[in-house]
Amino acid sequence: KNGRYWPITTSAFMFCVHFSNNTCILSLKWSLNGTLIDLGNDYRRHMSGGSLIISNLDKDQDTGVYQCTAFNTWGSILSRRASLQFAYLDNFKTQTVRSAVNVREGQGVVLLCGPPAHSGELAFAWIFNEYPYFVQQDSRRFISQETGSLYIAKVEPSDVGNYTCVVNNTVTREKVLSSPTPLVLRSDGVMGEYEPKIEVHFPDSVPAAKESVVKLECFALGNPVPEISWRRTSGVPFPSKVKMKNANAVLEIPNFQQEDAGAYECMAENRRGKNAVRGRISFHAKPHWLQTMTDTALSIEENLFWECKANGKPKPSYSWLKNGEPVAEGRVQIENGALSIAALNLSDSGMYQCVAENKHGIIYSSAQLMVLASPPSFSKSPLRALVKARSGSEVTLECKPQASPPAISLWKKGNEILQRTERITLLPNGTLKIANVTRRDAASYTCIAKNQFGTASTTGKLIITEPTRITMRPTNMEIIVGESIVLPCQIACDPALDVSFSWAFNGQLIDFQRDSDHFERVGGSISGDLMIRNIQLNHGGKYVCVIDTDVESLSTSAILVVKGPPGPPDKVSVEEITDSTAQLSWTPGRDNGSPITGYIIQARTPFTVGWQAVDTVPEVVNGNMLTATVVGLNAWVEYEFRVVARNIVGLGEPSPASAKTRTEDAIPDTAPTDVGGGGGTKSELVITWEPVPEELQNGEGFGYIIAFRPVGTVTWTRAVISNIGVARYVFRNDTIPPFSPFDVKVGAYNNRGEGPFSSIATVYSAEEVPSVAPKRVRARSVSAAQIEVIWEALPAIPERVLGYEVVYWEDDTKPDTVGKVRISGNYTLVNITGLKANTVYYLSVAAFNTAGPGPQSAPINTTTKKPPPDRAPLNIQWTMIGSTLTLHWDPVVAMETESKVTGYLVLLKRHRYNDINSILTNKTTVALSLSANDNYLIQIKAMSEGGEGVGSEPIHIHKLSEFTVLFPSSYRFLFDH
Repeated sequence: KNGRYWPITTSAFMFCVHFSNNTCILSLKWSLNGTLIDLGNDYRRHMSGGSLIISNLDKDQDTGVYQCTAFNTWGSILSRRASLQFAYLDNFKTQTVRSAVNVREGQGVVLLCGPPAHSGELAFAWIFNEYPYFVQQDSRRFISQETGSLYIAKVEPSDVGNYTCVVNNTVTREKVLSSPTPLVLRSDGVMGEYEPKIEVHFPDSVPAAKESVVKLECFALGNPVPEISWRRTSGVPFPSKVKMKNANAVLEIPNFQQEDAGAYECMAENRRGKNAVRGRISFHAKPHWLQTMTDTALSIEENLFWECKANGKPKPSYSWLKNGEPVAEGRVQIENGALSIAALNLSDSGMYQCVAENKHGIIYSSAQLMVLASPPSFSKSPLRALVKARSGSEVTLECKPQASPPAISLWKKGNEILQRTERITLLPNGTLKIANVTRRDAASYTCIAKNQFGTASTTGKLIITEPTRITMRPTNMEIIVGESIVLPCQIACDPALDVSFSWAFNGQLIDFQRDSDHFERVGGSISGDLMIRNIQLNHGGKYVCVIDTDVESLSTSAILVVKGPPGPPDKVSVEEITDSTAQLSWTPGRDNGSPITGYIIQARTPFTVGWQAVDTVPEVVNGNMLTATVVGLNAWVEYEFRVVARNIVGLGEPSPASAKTRTEDAIPDTAPTDVGGGGGTKSELVITWEPVPEELQNGEGFGYIIAFRPVGTVTWTRAVISNIGVARYVFRNDTIPPFSPFDVKVGAYNNRGEGPFSSIATVYSAEEVPSVAPKRVRARSVSAAQIEVIWEALPAIPERVLGYEVVYWEDDTKPDTVGKVRISGNYTLVNITGLKANTVYYLSVAAFNTAGPGPQSAPINTTTKKPPPDRAPLNIQWTMIGSTLTLHWDPVVAMETESKVTGYLVLLKRHRYNDINSILTNKTTVALSLSANDNYLIQIKAMSEGGEGVGSEPIHIHKLSEFTVLFPSSYRFLFDH
């Protein structure tokens, strides 16, 4: 990269990106200031993968311009140039103290920095008196990053002191300090006010590169302190990217572009006057290519013309390289970016580069020139061995040998040299044309090509065929959506021809694989009939059958009109709406080939599942109507409407939905349903009902009115509930007898008034819980996971008994282990399952009714059985003799923590009937009689007081009719899950 600075103590790494093909080995070399670097004798420099690596950089030996050269047998090209420079910063000249600067209060002053010799970008700061007190820039003080000088617009007494310039090299990060400069206040009075004097300003002309950051400095001395402002003299406002810094003393333009170029003005102003400076920023850009050359292969003695064009500012200059060296003029003509060579020879082959350069950069475009010299050859473009042509047509035979320079051609028909006639044309490029061919033109034709390097020929045979005729064509048709048809396309043709059929629909070729759901080509070799299945509306249009042979192309077409249900109506709107009706209008959709006979109106609300047909006036909306009144709507419900058209073909697609519209409100006309209740606690009357759906509430302010009275009385007690989500009311009064009947009814109301009440229902007040606990409770462990509980039914008591509740737990100290089982009716036995094995459980029984459970019986306890063995029977051996299967297995021995084995369960499953037979045995062998025509699955489990043990792996027995064999004792079939 150009202008790369490096600290002297570091290493440099330069990349050379290169490309090569598989047929040619690429080599690389580097040069410094035009001199080849001898890497073999240079211990500090070496190359890795094309990149040049320099260790222990040396300012004197390594400064300069580097360039990489890539070369192979075809030639060589140069890379971009890279400049390597070294940053440094010398010390200030030794000096104890700089001369004092004497100023009056209110006067402006400039303190010069005078940076020492350096290379690389610098940054400046000033120390006031001593470190670390740095001068802070504001509207009165400014440090120029161009000169390093410190500017004080108006000196104040607090400014008196010593000032030291600090210079930083941003590359090496070195820092040097100047000697202090004393600033002394004169005693001869205060400086009066004066107009701004601009001391820091940008040049009249500022060149700026594309995408660079441009910084313009402007600062003035004056009393009072001047204010700085900026503008473009063209009046164009600054874009948002422009930044003002250091109290407007610095104008920064990032990412500089062409539109940022122009004249800029800095103005300094105070109450004594104003001053301005102007300068112009010009746009500069490194070159970029508009046109480049490409690899070219030309025959010897041909002419070459290459042109490359680049854009940039300033306008780039051009030069040309061949194999990395400047092109020598003579036979080679160079004019700006154009290069031409007349009458090429083999020595002109090589790698060429066009170079475009201005002061901001240099770019290279590379291409290969290959000069060819070879005898004629038809290896890549021989005549077709067999050429077919229709009688009466024109035949073109091309003679295209590869030859450098181009060859001279002649034609033979058989052994006879062809000459030009009225029908035979011999073109300069070697092409032969025969017009209005007949069967007499059928023969072998040979093209002979020759140049100074040799001769070659190619031969092909011409066959003349009879014209093809279409014998059956498709005709224009009308068809209904969903039907299927066949469009015929049949021909008579010369048997020597190869024939192919294709179909186009509305100008697009039909893809029979992609569109196989609807299109299929049927027929034999001389038939290209098109079958169209399940025709849709979009299948209407023009169909063209195209017949292609070796010698000609024919076509025939037909128009297919598809009739279908109407298209969707449009612009459905609600013209007028009441609490139960809506006046609609709409515009018709397409009739799709069949007149519209009528319309159906559909509606949707937030409470319906999808769209529903609605009643209208008139009841039947015919196809000539575009308005209708919907009736039977619910009040205060938001509706959407749509319209569906129909014709003799069927119903069409629905229209888009209308805008949502709410019906007017009305008094409720629907009473709550399913009024009932009962239950609750002592002295309560619980009333329940099925809430009125929101779509039937008919307006805002909806609620319920509950009325009740003891059966046989006249006066109703009323209660009002305004919470529409509540469907339960509880009336509490200590005078309510338990389980006494009440007449109950529930009505509805909203802001418009009260609606109807429900029919009267009888509801009983709350009852009391059973007062007696069950007696003679007993429990028995059935297995490792199950306990059976038995108790004695309660005698007749004042309270109702709806059933019994068994509560069980493992330990009185663990309430979280409580379980509960309820059984309704007069049952006195229940099985509790899902328990832990070998565990003590406590149990208690209570009667219950709607008021809850009564007192519990005294707790009893029992222990579940030990668990069954967790091991399956092993070493299962089986033999088959005839239809008898005999099984043997090793006994399962229970561990101390498991239930003792009491026997074995053999499960036999038949595939045909999908049934399972169970066989219990207390032995470790069993004989089974099997059917010869079925497949079996057999599994064995150990049995114990704790239940069934783990099953063995299933044994698969195939049909006995297929084979009868005695298996080795160690062989088992595994069940295939």
